[in-house]
Amino acid sequence: MSEIATIGTAASAVSADHLVYASKSLRAMWAGNQSISTPGAAQFLKANSEVGAVVTKDMANSGVGILAGCDGMIAGFCVHEELAAMVHGGMTPLAALQTATLNPSRYFVLQQPPGTVPPKHSADLVLLDASPLTDITNVGRIRAVVVAGRFLDRTELDRLLAQVKIATAQ
Repeated sequence: MSEIATIGTAASAVSADHLVYASKSLRAMWAGNQSISTPGAAQFLKANSEVGAVVTKDMANSGVGILAGCDGMIAGFCVHEELAAMVHGGMTPLAALQTATLNPSRYFVLQQPPGTVPPKHSADLVLLDASPLTDITNVGRIRAVVVAGRFLDRTELDRLLAQVKIATAQ
């Protein structure tokens, strides 16, 4: 929410390295948001997102199920940013991680015993170089991914990112 009026500009906190993965339609949407933005809108949105992070923490502490998600942002990076915002707002790293792991499994009634993958079942897994429980930004330190039973190491992930970068530039 805090980036709606500034993403793609120098005032944005979103990494320029990530912007190259945004589609033309996403960039057009951002430009449209900026064209109707009024002076002070960015500060207003940033302040409201700070309040929203604290409210999200309070809701989680009260037992409300929270699901991670981001809209109008760069797929593949925005969830990492959202988890960091949740921790910045006061959630523990574990509670923030659960918004993208355990809670969706519960919501969609996909849950086996938590943290397990029964024999002959597939799972999507992300293997990290460092624990996000000690520093939530470690969710971005991806070593490998298992998706639909396929193992993608860092080299393969980098190759796929390069393909996306080329596709979004066209």
